[in-house]
Order: sequence, then structure tokens, then C-alpha cells
Amino acid sequence: MRHAPPPLMLFAAGLGTRMGALTADRPKPLLPVAGRALIDRALDMVADAGITRTVVNLHYKGEMLERHLAGRDLAPSCELSWERGAPLETGGGLRQALPLLGHASPVFTLNPDAIWTGENPVTRLMAEWDDSRMDVLVMLLPAAQARCHAGKDFVLGADGRISRANGQLSTAYLGAQLIRTEGLSDITEPVFSLNRLWDMAIAQGRAYGVIHRGGWCDVGTPEGLKMAEQMLTEGGGDA
Repeated sequence: MRHAPPPLMLFAAGLGTRMGALTADRPKPLLPVAGRALIDRALDMVADAGITRTVVNLHYKGEMLERHLAGRDLAPSCELSWERGAPLETGGGLRQALPLLGHASPVFTLNPDAIWTGENPVTRLMAEWDDSRMDVLVMLLPAAQARCHAGKDFVLGADGRISRANGQLSTAYLGAQLIRTEGLSDITEPVFSLNRLWDMAIAQGRAYGVIHRGGWCDVGTPEGLKMAEQMLTEGGGDA
């Protein structure tokens, strides 16, 4: 890998509708899990991995997140990418943030609405990345081990390449990846998902996955929040 770590995009612009009343007065990244806000847990993990440039996108109740981030005494400091109109989804949001990310490629992306135990996934992705072979490297778990996540996203081949699950025995995408950004310029729509880049990389044989060495819980619903706190209580400790 390169000497300086790639920058990281933290996706915090979602509406959090599955949380119901819990996000009526705050954005989901500010929800506490075992006494600490989701976004603080994510940013602490980013800092532990040595990432020095981080961008956070904002939309729903973004002013609350802006104030919260300004009040953090801990690294990393964050640039803010505002999505003032409609949310741009992951692909559109990343493309808008590229100037703040230094037009880097690859970049990390991370969803803050999850709790991790075990190995730091950002550090692991950095260690496993191979510039010569990869356009995408995603963090995965066997679907049965991914708590509160119903998706069956990818099949992980023996060579480390991923393909779409299509009902096969599969793994769940955990919301952490390293991804090249050049393909963003080929997409004309303003709002789109990074699924578009994944499919391009899969078609070219340049999409890879790695299995997380630890636990993970999706905090997308009130049930997920309770399960995440239970997972931490079981003694795994934060990633």
C-alpha cells in the first residue's frame, strides 16, 4: 500500500426513517449506543487507523451534526460536504465530496450506523489492498453472522473476488470499503448508488472482499440498537 493512508468518506446524510421516533429530533449518527454516539464511535475507529483526511456528508438535521463535530476535541478533524437539496445517495455523495477528498483514488467509505468488535476494519482494508488487482475491496461477514442485517450481498470466491449473491450462499456487506473513484465521472445522473461502481468492478474482475475478524451489528432500527448494546455487553469490546 502507499505510505500515506487514503482519505475517508463517512456517510451521514441519511434520513434514518427506520429508526422511527428515535430520529424525530436528531440524525441517526447522533444516536447513542452504550453511551457514545454512533458517529463518535466511527470517527474514533478512523483515528485509530491513522486516517488524516475525513469528509462527512450532511443532510437531515445536518446542523446538529455540524455542531457536534465542531465540539469534538479528538482527531480526526472533518471536512463537511452538505447535500442541501435531495440526498445524493452514496455514489452522488462521494462524487460531490471528491474535491474535499483531494480527488484521491482509492478512498475509504464508511457507514457510521454499525457497531464493530474485534479488528479495526479500516486498518484491515488498508493492509489487504492491492493497487495492481483491485478497484474495490469491501468488508464482509457470512450473512448468518451479520447481526440485524437481512441482506445477502455477495459471494466471496476462493481467489478473493466477489460476485452478486443472486440467492447463493453469501456474505453481507458491512458498510466499509476501499474504492477507486475514477468511474464516478462516467455516470451522468446526480443521484446514484455506489452499486454502479461495484457492478463495473465485478464485470472487470477487479472487485474483492475480505472477511472481518470480529463481530458486527447493523444499527438501522431500534432492534438493531438494542442488539448492538447487547453485543458490546457480551465482552467483545470496540473495534
